[in-house]
Amino acid sequence: MKKILISVAKQFSETPSGRYLTDGPFSGERFRDELLYPNLMKFDSVEIDLDGTLGYGSSFLEEAFGGLIREKKISIDILNQKLHIISSRKLYQERIWNYIEDAAAQIKKS
Repeated sequence: MKKILISVAKQFSETPSGRYLTDGPFSGERFRDELLYPNLMKFDSVEIDLDGTLGYGSSFLEEAFGGLIREKKISIDILNQKLHIISSRKLYQERIWNYIEDAAAQIKKS
């Protein structure tokens, strides 16, 4: 089983913020497109360590994780198998899975 651990603080930014590339250099869209999605395609297990940053806005988290379903067309079943969120703040884990579930529900409706 090929596995990778991605530390947002160490490998992306200690100050992730914004939804789109136009919102700044450390947006959810950039994180998703440059780190998260390519590694989900390459590895069987992707662990995302959220600790070590100054925090996360909802726009960053929703775009990075909900966007996997909406923009990259990854199924929620695949994310349940491959994606593992590590955080000392359980709230972030809950929000991420809520964003993923909401995006999947929206896709189902359309």
